[in-house]
Amino acid sequence: QMQLVESGGGLVQAGDSLRLSCVASERTFSGYAMAWFRQAPGKKREFLATINWSGARTDYADSVKGRFTISRDNAKNAVYLRMNSLKPEDTAIYYCAAAVVGTRDWDNWGQGTQVTVSS
Repeated sequence: QMQLVESGGGLVQAGDSLRLSCVASERTFSGYAMAWFRQAPGKKREFLATINWSGARTDYADSVKGRFTISRDNAKNAVYLRMNSLKPEDTAIYYCAAAVVGTRDWDNWGQGTQVTVSS
C-alpha cells in the first residue's frame, strides 16, 4: 500500500496563490498516475487534475482549468498543485491520489490538507 502525505494548505485571501505538495512512500512512484481531488463538507468528492507517469500529459476539470497547475518530480516522489486566483468556493480539503498506470482506480489516498479562502 502506498502512503501519501499532503501539505501546503492554509488560510489565504481571495486572489492569493498556494502550492500544495504530496509526497509518496512508493519507490516505484513513476509507475503511477497521480491526481488531485477536493471535498467540501456535505459535497461529493470533486476531481481537479491528473498527470501521467512522466509528467508529459495533464488533464484538468473545467472548474479549475487555467487557474490550477499539476506537476510532478519523480526524483522526489512528489506531485504538486499550484493554485492561482483562489476563490472562496475553493475552500475544501484537498487530497492527492495514485493509480497504477493503465487504470483509473484511485486506490491510494492521502489524509488531505485543508485550504480555506476568505473573501
